[in-house]
Amino acid sequence: MDATPLLLLVAASAAVAGAARRTPVPPPLVLVAVGLAASFLPGVPDYTLDPDIVLPLVLPPLLHVAALDSSYLDLRAQVRHVLLLSVGYVLFSTVVVGWVVHTMVPGLSLTAALVLGAIVAPPDAVAATAVARRIGLPAKITTILKGESLFNDATSITAYKVALAATVGAGATWAGGLAEFAVAAVGGVGVGLVLMGPLQWLRTRLRDPLLLNTVSLLIPFVAYAVAEEVHASGVLAVVVVGLYLGHRAWQVDFATRLQEAAVWRMAAFLLESSVFALIGLQLRVVLGDVGDYGAGEVAVYAAVVFLAVVAGRFAWVYVTVYLPGVRDPGGTPPWTYPFVVSWTGMRGVVSLAIAFAIPLTVDDGDPFPGRNLLLFLTFTTVIGTLVVQGLTLTPLIRVLGLPGRDSYQETLAEAQAQNEASRAAEQRLEELLADPRNTLPQPLVNRLRSVLERRRNAVWERLGTVNETTGESADETYRRLTREVIATERESFVRQRDERRIDDEMLRTLLRRLDLEEAAALYQEDAAQ
Repeated sequence: MDATPLLLLVAASAAVAGAARRTPVPPPLVLVAVGLAASFLPGVPDYTLDPDIVLPLVLPPLLHVAALDSSYLDLRAQVRHVLLLSVGYVLFSTVVVGWVVHTMVPGLSLTAALVLGAIVAPPDAVAATAVARRIGLPAKITTILKGESLFNDATSITAYKVALAATVGAGATWAGGLAEFAVAAVGGVGVGLVLMGPLQWLRTRLRDPLLLNTVSLLIPFVAYAVAEEVHASGVLAVVVVGLYLGHRAWQVDFATRLQEAAVWRMAAFLLESSVFALIGLQLRVVLGDVGDYGAGEVAVYAAVVFLAVVAGRFAWVYVTVYLPGVRDPGGTPPWTYPFVVSWTGMRGVVSLAIAFAIPLTVDDGDPFPGRNLLLFLTFTTVIGTLVVQGLTLTPLIRVLGLPGRDSYQETLAEAQAQNEASRAAEQRLEELLADPRNTLPQPLVNRLRSVLERRRNAVWERLGTVNETTGESADETYRRLTREVIATERESFVRQRDERRIDDEMLRTLLRRLDLEEAAALYQEDAAQ
């Protein structure tokens, strides 16, 4: 098999995403736009989404990264909202869109229309995470959107299977569909619960970071495959395992955490970039054959489905937030919060992958009713939500005056936590130094104490005054000078290697030591921003 098209896709997607990060437009939207344009260029291969690749090979790692980056405790605090959106809303949207399409399109059966409803029901995990990360939504909204996107694919895929079975003539019933949903959900969570303990045990026992990171890369695929093998939800299994491992990440040694974070950031960047480019590249495939429908006719259908998706989300969110007997007992949020949650329902690659999995024929050999139209409407809904909602979300938040993350309060909380931890560490250090077995020369003792003091003061300094000349805080100046000094040391080591005073092996050892020190400085800088 020729791997050149795949390599070109990954390389081009990464290049476009890297360039887009320097623009005010969210990279996913730039990638989709470039993909749309590239789909009509001569010589560009047909990148048809294969559900047998996307669902078991692309979806698990993206869900795993999102789960690792989520907070189990925050999700538990917002579990009511997350379940109402990831289960209730997906089923509600499936019925609403299905009924609208069945009423609107002549001759299309209700079950076939429900297939489309299930396909376009779930907002995309990648899109939600990318948007929340880019525009800095309030913490509560970010938690709800991430939680919804982690679990809603399981609901959507199960609803799709039930509607599909009814359409092709497999004799599915609503009671059977509910039973299948329950089995898939309970089974997926069960598989995740069974796997998470042994996987964490293995992670804490392995001492080779390279081997451990290899295991880390395999975890989402194993969880998904095991769950699907027993006819449970692979999505839920991956999410449960990811949440648990993320919650227990502190138990793994530091070298593994450093490498693991770098590996997953790279994998997520490449996968997300390729996924959004693939969405745009489907245009030529989708437009290839929309059946017997005219251009004006399918344009009207696409607009109505888009409006049904958007209006249905607004209706569900506001009802579940404000209706007496349904609303949150913890208090009613301002109207702007549910408005933003309603407007962030962007669809993505999972919807397209499921749509391409629709069979060509039903059980009696007849063509699947309206298959090409369903593909087209899925594509226009995905593009419509990504472009319309994605481009307008940031200015909408400005107009609504929605508060972003309070960086001052977050830095203050970080400083207080660091202060408490440093004092505990100082107390433990004094206990250790009092033991004759831990005797050290005074310069090394002073160095240990100064490191703890530096760590405690660094966060507080970010809250202090700035340098009148440079505008930097004392901590920012310290980090900048640290990087300058390290750069000078690095240049000296390289010069000594070039002069043959040290060999390459020693150079690599010395450079790694400097790299770790610089990584610590850069980590503090990233946390400050």
